[in-house]
Amino acid sequence: MQKTDDYVARSFEVFIRLGLMLGLVVWCFQIVRPFISPIVWGMIIAIALNPIYTWLLPKFKGHRGLTATVLTLVVLGTLLTPALQLSGAMVENAQQLAANVKDGSLDIPPPPEAVKGWPLIGERTHEAWALANENLTEALGKYEDQIKAAGRWLLSTATGAGLGVLMFAVSIVLSGIFLTYAEGGNEFARKLGRRLAGERGEKYAQLAGATVRGVAQGVLGVAFIQALLAGIGFLVMGIPAAALWTLLVLILGIVQISPGLVLIPTIIYVFSTASTVPAVLYMVYMLAVGLSDNILKPILLSRGIPVPMAVIFIGAIGGFIMSGIVGLFVGAVIMVLGYDLFIAWLNADEDETSDTDEETQGV
Repeated sequence: MQKTDDYVARSFEVFIRLGLMLGLVVWCFQIVRPFISPIVWGMIIAIALNPIYTWLLPKFKGHRGLTATVLTLVVLGTLLTPALQLSGAMVENAQQLAANVKDGSLDIPPPPEAVKGWPLIGERTHEAWALANENLTEALGKYEDQIKAAGRWLLSTATGAGLGVLMFAVSIVLSGIFLTYAEGGNEFARKLGRRLAGERGEKYAQLAGATVRGVAQGVLGVAFIQALLAGIGFLVMGIPAAALWTLLVLILGIVQISPGLVLIPTIIYVFSTASTVPAVLYMVYMLAVGLSDNILKPILLSRGIPVPMAVIFIGAIGGFIMSGIVGLFVGAVIMVLGYDLFIAWLNADEDETSDTDEETQGV
């Protein structure tokens, strides 16, 4: 009877301790939850920038804080400068457009006849364009509901983009902090990996870092390259609102949607407004830009990772579908680690056999 009472008392004590620990973990999670997204992004950016940071470190005589600060400021300037310029230009253009519409000075040129030849939308586009040229007030009244819906969508999109840029700026600052204490972070990752998976844990920690770096190069890097090349083409051909179209190409590249959704309409526009030779050259150039990811992604995505590119790509796309842009990295890491564990399990018998043969030969 005494043993039973002792067992119940110990069980009750263990239950209380587990409940307190679980409550503490949940409480900590509730406190940290608002910061999870920028922290995760900060870790991703820090891992992606680590090769550049390592290259810069000797040039600043090993001053880790100074190197991280300079790199952070450069990355912040690279992000915020075009974002501020684009937002300023969009606000200025919107104000000017509203003023021109109000005083009736907005001049809509007549539509080219070639617009009628556009597939599916040619006739309706030509009709709406011609009405705007003849009587802008009537055209605005006719399409009032569509214009209001488009305005609400643009406002919500602009608000979301502004918050996203702010969050990304905070994440970049956090990445600078992570880079400053990179050695401690690497040691923590190695210890955690060793604690969770034994001797192979350190390898998994390195593999996770390499995967994040590969996805950053293969997804974000390719998206930036495509946006840069497309932006050059827009500027050369004088495409209206070139900065906006460039930003759309960048966003589509990051979310893994073909930039052709933006490039094809610009090609149609150039064929409608420019002569044949420049239009053909522009079309060939933009087709090359749109298809460049098929060459660049296989090169950059699995660079330095001993895992088939298809595994990384499936993980990145599946993770994005489940969790958004952060899922690009998390999904790829999970798939790579899962694949490596599966291969290790498949080869376990062969490893044991080889170890047994070596022991036999030694005897």
